[in-house]
Amino acid sequence: MGEGIWSMHFVGMLAFHLHTEVRYDIWLTCLSMLASIVSSFIAFYITMPKNIVWYKIAIGGLFMGSGIVIMHYIGMEAMIVQAHIRYDHKLWVVSAVIAFAASFAALFLFRQFRNQSSYSWLKWLSAIVMGAAICGMHYTGMLAAQYEAHGSLTTGHNTPSVDVFLLYGVTVTIFAILFISWGAMFFDRHVLERMAYKDSITGLPNRNEMNRFFDTYEGSDSIAVLFLDLDRFKSINDTLGHNIGDLLVQQVGLRLQQFIRRDQMAFRIGGDEFLFIVNSGDLARIEAFAKDILQTIKKVYHIGGNELYVTGSIGISVGSIQENDRSILLKTADTAMYKAKGLGKNQYCIYSDEMGTREVRKMELEKDLQLALEQKQFYVVYQPKWNVRTNQLYGFEALTRWNHPRLGHVSPSEFIPIAEETGHIIPMTRWMVEEACRQNKLWQSQGVAKPVSVNLSTRLFETDSLLDMIHGILTSVELEPEFLELEITESMVLHDIDDIIRQLLEIRKLGVRVSMDDFGTGYSSIGLIDRLPIDALKLDRLFTNDLDTPSKRAVIHAIILMAENLHLDVIAEGVEHQEHIDFLSQLGCYVMQGYYYGKPMLIETIEQWLKDHPGAGAPENE
Repeated sequence: MGEGIWSMHFVGMLAFHLHTEVRYDIWLTCLSMLASIVSSFIAFYITMPKNIVWYKIAIGGLFMGSGIVIMHYIGMEAMIVQAHIRYDHKLWVVSAVIAFAASFAALFLFRQFRNQSSYSWLKWLSAIVMGAAICGMHYTGMLAAQYEAHGSLTTGHNTPSVDVFLLYGVTVTIFAILFISWGAMFFDRHVLERMAYKDSITGLPNRNEMNRFFDTYEGSDSIAVLFLDLDRFKSINDTLGHNIGDLLVQQVGLRLQQFIRRDQMAFRIGGDEFLFIVNSGDLARIEAFAKDILQTIKKVYHIGGNELYVTGSIGISVGSIQENDRSILLKTADTAMYKAKGLGKNQYCIYSDEMGTREVRKMELEKDLQLALEQKQFYVVYQPKWNVRTNQLYGFEALTRWNHPRLGHVSPSEFIPIAEETGHIIPMTRWMVEEACRQNKLWQSQGVAKPVSVNLSTRLFETDSLLDMIHGILTSVELEPEFLELEITESMVLHDIDDIIRQLLEIRKLGVRVSMDDFGTGYSSIGLIDRLPIDALKLDRLFTNDLDTPSKRAVIHAIILMAENLHLDVIAEGVEHQEHIDFLSQLGCYVMQGYYYGKPMLIETIEQWLKDHPGAGAPENE
């Protein structure tokens, strides 16, 4: 900017003829250029921030206008001519006013158009206005100058002389401006553009390019947004290292590039997250497209001597950008993607209004969980366990229920996963264990001395404070440790198994029993069973649904034999009929839990149940 203003001034000076020899002082000429550059720098520096008030533009215009005036009149002073220059004060003031007005207009237009990368006739118009204003200031200033000859100034038709140094200087400066401008444009378009809008690992367009697409999209037709997330990517990163993870993402990106067409775009928007935009609302075409993506991704990858298999989950949302905010399309596609993961991964799911309703309900429950704990909206129910061999009560399982003040009774299968995800499961479990222990202590005073079991979440093992919590509750309630049983799930083996075993050993040293819930339906390995410090296995109701099947009975019999050799009790869940009891007893399982003996009951109902089952509180004769 500074060099452009300076060049305009001295090109105009070269066009000005006095019919006598005119030379220029080199140092004053360079000083005039410096004044123009410094004032332009200060002006742009002041007005560079995004959020700026009008008076800062005015201050910037004051600096730039002052620089233009100083540059012009120092340039005039640099003239070496056989004449004395004096100025018309009115025209001098007018030239200064034009300089300030032009500077303010330049900065204002700079603010208006600097974030627009596309071609615009308004940009050309603003450049013309700015150039005309500076020219007007220059020639007004020249008009204000009056030359009084010293005697050698002539008005004839002598051939005018030109300062060769100034001519070369202006020419070089103009070419420097052109070179720098075109160089900056080339760098911006070909280097910065790639850095800002291309992903460095996959070469796919990135999130910035996605945002630019939504900003510039003007169509009213429906489009489809497909949100792709790789399954098990975190485990690959954690086990093989982030360098292998990056190479995997790179190869996935290379495979996804084949799906880029004029009406299909692909973006990498996160670590293992990709987004597709299809300019079509045809569900049949979109579903076929999603299937092709999943089929391509799951092919084997050979990376760093490893043979890797990875799948993807896709969430699909269809809508018009004119009718929906972009965030709605992205959020609904993300919601559908998590639904696809929940359905078993390696598949796609299309967003629906019903899914959105469930998501809103989930968010509402998540928000109300903390308040529910504070307002004591949770309560405990107990389900009995019965020993058919001794025909006596074996114990109780304590279960949490939520009576929401507006939504009514909320299913544990709905709020427990939310509590685990948010971490609310930790204070909930602390309250649950304490309530179960207090109730157990009360039953003991009534002659019923049986253990009560409570389910544990993996989140409690992550805190590494489980032992202190259990010990503190037992001490405060004054309950003997053998009357408390903690139930863990098979999914815990996916975490730090050595640390979980350490914590379980410390808990069992207290005298607390430990059982594995829903055995046979999770992720446990048979090879780990002998390492886990547990006292019992609980067979999931899945095994009791079709006990008349020979294969199912063979599996149950094998589990029971294994448990006997490991000195573990076996407890069957989901017992609802006498046939279940007969079959399980024949197979060697004698402790049972299910609706046949009683549903999960409130304390008042349990007390009546105990009265209806004489001997329930008597000690077992194993």
